[in-house]
Amino acid sequence: MASIKDHCGIFGIFNAPNAARLIYYGLHALQHRGQESSGIVTSTYDENRQRSVMPIHKDFGLVLDVFNNPDLFETKLLGDAGIGHNRYSTSGSADNRANIQPFVVHYHDGNIALAHNGNISNARELRSAFSDRGTLFQTTSDSELILHLIAQSRRQKKIDQIIDALTQVEGAFSLVLLTDEHLIAVRDPNGFRPLALGRLGDPDQPGGAAYCIASETCAFDMINAEFVRDVAPGEILVIDRASCETGDFTSYHLPQQYGVSQCIFEYIYFSRPDSKIYGEMVDKVRRKIGKQLAHDAPVPQVPDEDKTPIVIAVPDSSNTATLGYVSECQKLGYRCRFEIGLIRNHYVGRTFISPGQDKREMRVRCKFNTVEGLLKDRVVIMVDDSVVRGTTARYLVQMVKDSGAKEVHFRVTSPPVKSPCFYGMDFPSHEELLANQFENVDEIRDWLGVDSLAYLSVEGMMEAVQTANKSKLGYCNACFTANYPVPIEMGVTKEENEW
Repeated sequence: MASIKDHCGIFGIFNAPNAARLIYYGLHALQHRGQESSGIVTSTYDENRQRSVMPIHKDFGLVLDVFNNPDLFETKLLGDAGIGHNRYSTSGSADNRANIQPFVVHYHDGNIALAHNGNISNARELRSAFSDRGTLFQTTSDSELILHLIAQSRRQKKIDQIIDALTQVEGAFSLVLLTDEHLIAVRDPNGFRPLALGRLGDPDQPGGAAYCIASETCAFDMINAEFVRDVAPGEILVIDRASCETGDFTSYHLPQQYGVSQCIFEYIYFSRPDSKIYGEMVDKVRRKIGKQLAHDAPVPQVPDEDKTPIVIAVPDSSNTATLGYVSECQKLGYRCRFEIGLIRNHYVGRTFISPGQDKREMRVRCKFNTVEGLLKDRVVIMVDDSVVRGTTARYLVQMVKDSGAKEVHFRVTSPPVKSPCFYGMDFPSHEELLANQFENVDEIRDWLGVDSLAYLSVEGMMEAVQTANKSKLGYCNACFTANYPVPIEMGVTKEENEW
């Protein structure tokens, strides 16, 4: 499944010499969460001006491209604390340089920088109120609203200003904030997006340990940091010099009006399988999802004299669930085996296709190819994690057929996607979603051109995730059910939601 993007990856670190270098590596591990732009801001002390400053470097492109000049880490991005951001936006603001994060402001109480993963569901209401008061905006991103709320708070202490601001915000917001004295991690009360705390070094060493915050724990692995725990839903976690020496943190908690609803799509598709999110490894949960699908929709039976059916994943996010699907089908007594039948080209950038070739079919062919000799005269079961618009899946099915497959069956390790997301995933509009364009699964099957099609049920998905992760915290499955856990501003388009 290639058409869903997430709104950004964030990373922060405190009390680490060469902080910017560690942020760079952390962002590299989180590159899958956003490929449009990247940025790093650090906090350092200017001896000449006798005050803290926050140098920043950000630009369009991948982490490796934005930070390809080593001098940045030696002469500009100095200091032992900082935050970083990888960005993916909605189409309406992708080319706006002002929207590249982190954002930095200098106001009456000092410096503050912010990096945000998620979407503010009451953004239009907040922006309208600010506009009525004459507030000027520098960006079209809903993330800027949080900074305005902080700057205009009448509270005296900076942490109180931050708490005051966040109690006025609804929706999905995993944040890292950098002040002159603190690194602050925030997860919205519903816990929509993952956020984790890591440690580098020993608190008992001189100067204490370094602590880091990341969207996924794979970023900790990159810098050899130890996973400590998840930032809890609704938690405002404050890291300062004393924290690094004692390992004790000050935490505040936002009120929970709507309960906890962690995004289940992080497990299905977006997070890396080597990450631990919501307290459990993604790999383990995906394998369980694949096993559940095997019970709901196993591989088709074929005569004993026919060749063994082969199961192939749509790489890469479907790989782990496919392994679970195959192993469980075999356990249930179905003849099948896992094969690598689709090869993905990982070096296709967003600008690879020239304007005259800008067709989805060519994009698919540039990204995927089949192993023709393997597929010829075989019953092939393709496993994908989700089907959104369906155009990519349709082209891939045709490619497998063109390679000589005898039959093509399609299995999806999630339910039909029926509703757009307003909490940080960039889904198409309601009308563009494939599941809303047909009356039933049989019609979708015929449109895809497959011999059979089966989705995992909502009940099966929830059971699989809850069995694999014993945590009692809840999940958001609104993209499959339209049951939105936090009210959204009706009539807001995907473009308007990021302004």
